[in-house]
Amino acid sequence: MRNLLILCSAALIAVSCNIQPKKSAESAKGDENNKSASIQQTNTLSAAEAAQGWLLLFDGKTGTGWRGVNKADFPAGWNVEDGTLKCIGSGMGEAGAANGGDILYAGRKFSNFDLKIEWKISKGGNSGIFYLGQENGKEIWRTAPEFQVLDNDNHPDAILGKEGNRMAGSLYDLIPAKPQNTKPFGEWNSAEIICYQGTVVHKQNGATIVEYHLWTPEWNDMVTNSKFPSYNPDWAKVAKEGVIALQDHGNDVWYRNIKIRPL
Repeated sequence: MRNLLILCSAALIAVSCNIQPKKSAESAKGDENNKSASIQQTNTLSAAEAAQGWLLLFDGKTGTGWRGVNKADFPAGWNVEDGTLKCIGSGMGEAGAANGGDILYAGRKFSNFDLKIEWKISKGGNSGIFYLGQENGKEIWRTAPEFQVLDNDNHPDAILGKEGNRMAGSLYDLIPAKPQNTKPFGEWNSAEIICYQGTVVHKQNGATIVEYHLWTPEWNDMVTNSKFPSYNPDWAKVAKEGVIALQDHGNDVWYRNIKIRPL
């Protein structure tokens, strides 16, 4: 009998330990409110940033200010998800980008600026941040330098090109990012692009990884020896003012905290 009582008591304890109270409607609503507050806090300017002249390019809730390159509307291949601008991957690389395509900030063009943005890529994913781009009925990459966004561990671009100049943070296909400090797929990276009177700096996760100078003899020589003149003979003549754009390369990619300060 004693053993039976011990067994029954142990069974009751085990059952009681596994009983989890259901969340009340108020608790669930509170969780949702906290999530919304976190999202909104992410895509905001501090009082100091506002005083310094920073502009918020993405409000975390809508695609306001953004549209497809060479399109009038925000494309179906992108959406706003949990406070991010998300490109919906097709799994077909560049060939699968037709339903989405690259998007640009249509509010204004920029010449001298400090751009900050956070990005996260899917496994094997590829994307890019374009600046000084021109909208001329063709792909934006035909006119714009690109801050490469990539899963270095799983996308073949990481071992193509020259000396890693297609890895994340690089000036795509021209200058490799050094040091290479990109976080793995699924993790957030901070990116910063500073452009002032032809001097361009790429920063990633707090470190300066690329620096170059537009319109110089060195720039012209570098571009001449790259693949770009075969697509656009005038590619080296990057415009002094242009749009900020995000690339649809057919893979899931997320962007948030997009802000810029004209210089």
